[in-house]
Amino acid sequence: MTSRGSSLWDKARRFIPGGVNSPVRAFGKVGGTPPFIASGSGATITDVDGRTYTDYLASWGPLILGHAHPRVVEALRRACAGGTSFGAPTEKEVRFAEMIVEAVPSIEKVRLVNSGTEAAMSAIRLARGVTGRDGVVKFDGCYHGHSDCLLVKAGSGGATFDVPDSAGVPGDFAKHTITLPFNDAHAVEETLARLGDRIACVIVEPVCGNIGVIPPNPGFLDACRAACTRAGALLIFDEVITGFRVAYGGAQTRYGVTPDLTCLGKVIGGGLPIGAFGGPAAIMDALAPTGSVYQAGTLSGNPLAVTAGIETLSILREPGAYERLDELGARLGDGLTAIFGARGIAAQCHRVGSMMSCFFTTRDVVDARTAMTTDAERYARWFHGLLERGVYVAPSPYEAMFVSLAHTDELIDRTLEAAAEAAKEAGP
Repeated sequence: MTSRGSSLWDKARRFIPGGVNSPVRAFGKVGGTPPFIASGSGATITDVDGRTYTDYLASWGPLILGHAHPRVVEALRRACAGGTSFGAPTEKEVRFAEMIVEAVPSIEKVRLVNSGTEAAMSAIRLARGVTGRDGVVKFDGCYHGHSDCLLVKAGSGGATFDVPDSAGVPGDFAKHTITLPFNDAHAVEETLARLGDRIACVIVEPVCGNIGVIPPNPGFLDACRAACTRAGALLIFDEVITGFRVAYGGAQTRYGVTPDLTCLGKVIGGGLPIGAFGGPAAIMDALAPTGSVYQAGTLSGNPLAVTAGIETLSILREPGAYERLDELGARLGDGLTAIFGARGIAAQCHRVGSMMSCFFTTRDVVDARTAMTTDAERYARWFHGLLERGVYVAPSPYEAMFVSLAHTDELIDRTLEAAAEAAKEAGP
């Protein structure tokens, strides 16, 4: 019998490019057909064919409270009754901005946008406007959205300007971008010493989350900070994933390094589309209407997204929230490490707080190059073994898993039982 999900997949490919509205959803890295999700509740999701999964995708990170948290849902219900969009200032967006400023060390003023892509794109434009320079330094494996100047791959050599990584991106856009290896402090120092007067900013995920979870080596973020200061370039932390995920004030709170600009998203929307970028008032006031750097958005500060964000941050700042997230993350991460070790499987689990990923490799994963040594075929087998047992993780070996406050010790223990069986089936 044809399932409803498979029928939807056939129909989706007729009307949507590749059948999906974001490429990784197509299961291209793991094979098979993606389930179509009908609903979510707490730590679980249910597909259109009635199968329920313990969810560690969490909509790629924002659902730190779990699906359909009652307080968020009720706040949204009340907000919807009052209107869904105004294109005008609201009291709630001021309150939300205040909460962000109070939480994030680097931010004195914040501009709300509609996505992480917009946040990174706008922060780079602001950095260029403030410094009068064009060059951007980024790191291999760090994804900052799909704006043209960031869809690039490294050119030949360690510090040459880059070439486009996507059709439709003019070479002139990419030529102002340099890609360096993540965790290579020497490469940052050398590049900024040599080309610093051309570099507007260095943008980095303080914890890699888009090539799998890779923590910063001790001193790496400090080296980025010092090199930018010497060169007169701005340091941008892309905390779209890590912001309010690894600590209430983000990775900069966890690691004690303060950037010039910070990009936010994911968690601050409580599951609704939103992004933000912020920094010192002296930099942020260069934005229109007070300054000459133009940035705008009709739906920026949308009342529904802001409502969900206020409620989410209010819950997260309650005592014990992050301690519980770390406890749950450790239970899952340590359990997976023990499973791989007991079965002699070449794998490692990287974890920072409640975000983690598993690399099936003997290499010490510290950057994109070593992350790519993971056995993608084994991961695909492990992924499908988990899926068959009702556990949903990222459909790619190069993405993160996320634990939410809705997970329980019992759910994680059942996940570990499934992971052990799936690991055994995935092969030695």
